[in-house]
Amino acid sequence: MALDFSKYTKRGESCCESCEYYLEDGIDGEYYCSLSLDEDEMIEYLGGNSGGCKYYKYYDEYKSVNKQI
Repeated sequence: MALDFSKYTKRGESCCESCEYYLEDGIDGEYYCSLSLDEDEMIEYLGGNSGGCKYYKYYDEYKSVNKQI
């Protein structure tokens, strides 16, 4: 089960809505983070000690289109 980390994002840090790993579940329409974090990484992230998500990757939908051209 993937967790939704968007509510833990602080202003000025990485925004989950623009992350490549932020996906929509096709069954219930909920958005979630598709990364599999281990227990230590989860505690560090939720505790706010990590300074933002170190796995944040900006999702550029046009990048895949450019490869097709």
